[in-house]
Amino acid sequence: MPFILQPQNIARIEGDVILIGDRRAYPLSQEFVSCASVEDVAVAIETMVTQGGGPVRSAMIAMLFLAGQADRGEVRKAPETFIEAKKRLQITRPTNTTMARLLEHLVEIILKDLKEGKELAIEVNKFIEDFQKEYESYSFAMAETGAGLIEDGDGVLTMCFAETSFILSIALALEQGKNIKVYSPETRPYLQGARLTAPCLMEVGADVTLITDSMCAFVMSQGKIQKYMTAVDIVTSDGWAANKIGTFQNAVCANYHGIPYFPFAIDPDMSRKGREGIIIEERNPEEVKMIKGIPTTRRDMKAYYPAFDIVPPHLIAGIITPKGLISPYGLKDVFK
Repeated sequence: MPFILQPQNIARIEGDVILIGDRRAYPLSQEFVSCASVEDVAVAIETMVTQGGGPVRSAMIAMLFLAGQADRGEVRKAPETFIEAKKRLQITRPTNTTMARLLEHLVEIILKDLKEGKELAIEVNKFIEDFQKEYESYSFAMAETGAGLIEDGDGVLTMCFAETSFILSIALALEQGKNIKVYSPETRPYLQGARLTAPCLMEVGADVTLITDSMCAFVMSQGKIQKYMTAVDIVTSDGWAANKIGTFQNAVCANYHGIPYFPFAIDPDMSRKGREGIIIEERNPEEVKMIKGIPTTRRDMKAYYPAFDIVPPHLIAGIITPKGLISPYGLKDVFK
């Protein structure tokens, strides 16, 4: 796997700190941000040190770190300690509910272990190891489905950083001898497509071309795109999907050009329904007015930054899940 997708490079405990891979610096350098508390990890997530699937592992490692501190008597070994930590981490990513739901389950286990007097760090570490095994299994299952949808000669458009399953899909398609090209939009304003997706695809030997966010419709019109594939931050029970801002407009363009859109969803949220069930994170509009800290306009310019947009189910050809390719209208029949 590419460097930034290796678990130890996403987040790990080293000595008395948590090291989180700084995806803002990649690929120009391989750096880590040092965190000494749950609050530090929460801030790192909020400031985009890690993104995509990174916050999930970072949050779990933060809870493991806290459990170790509790076992050693460095913090209060009480339910409130872990409940407050859970709440702080959950609010860092309001759109993607996977981390929030995972933390609910983990804290339930911690509270049970507290009553039984168990060593918390041992139980939390086991939870993380089991999650990692399941995540890898699910990712490979989704990658096989994704690779099967890609045909020889296809051009594949993505958006933002679709992470493990998409990267593996491309790698598997290449192993199957398929001649494919991938087009990666830059993804303003944090440039995840330019900094993360395109370099990771190069690491697995893919023929990838970087384009600006505004080129997608034109590239489709040239006949260069046959599949559109992205991750999603959330899919509701009735097939509405949210992903990085720009995903929706590309889905509209793909539909216009007769190009199927296949999002990867490792964990559909069956507790949410419709677009009303999706909370769109609105980030500081100042971020739109710069690239990597360099201003691109006047300081007094008004800006707007919804970090995600929402794709309706009628624009989705099929959702790639660990249980196979599923119609957006059929999730309730498979995930119960």
